[in-house]
Amino acid sequence: MILDFFEQFDIQKFESDIPTDEFDCGDEDLNDFIKNEVQFYKKQLIAMPYVVVEKGKTDKVLAYFTLSNDKIAVTDFASNNQFNKFKKKNFNKEKYLRSYPSVKIGRLGISKELHGVGIGTNIIDFIKLYFLEDNKTGCRFITVDAYNAAVPFYEKNGFEFLVKKDETPTQLMYFDLMSLMQY
Repeated sequence: MILDFFEQFDIQKFESDIPTDEFDCGDEDLNDFIKNEVQFYKKQLIAMPYVVVEKGKTDKVLAYFTLSNDKIAVTDFASNNQFNKFKKKNFNKEKYLRSYPSVKIGRLGISKELHGVGIGTNIIDFIKLYFLEDNKTGCRFITVDAYNAAVPFYEKNGFEFLVKKDETPTQLMYFDLMSLMQY
């Protein structure tokens, strides 16, 4: 499925000459980010934005996402007991650390005209492969602060709750890249 995706679409780093004014994913916060804030995040080295465009065209953003460095740390958990359960589940007698390197999906927006056709799953698959095949700095996990409405999408794509908090508008979720490793 991801091969079909790359026959039709390109993923590239966002450049300022790519027009974003017409982008509409149906979420005002995500629309505002790509139209008004993305340049700041890129210039300040806070996040690297990527866009999805039709193959050979850069005149219309069909989807976008941002990636930044992150970590899963003891402080993400309400108690040491929760952190110990996380370590036990993900690490078999390996060296335990107080934090583990990850990459964060900061924003993910898909044009309304492409909702429901699998673009989001293809983007997630791309990110997984991107860090498995070219893991330049060491990255064990992919994290996301998923809007509650997007939680089923991330669960479908293999993400799990780090700690579920019912009263918050977002949920911290993670994907363990080691689950894709072939031994």
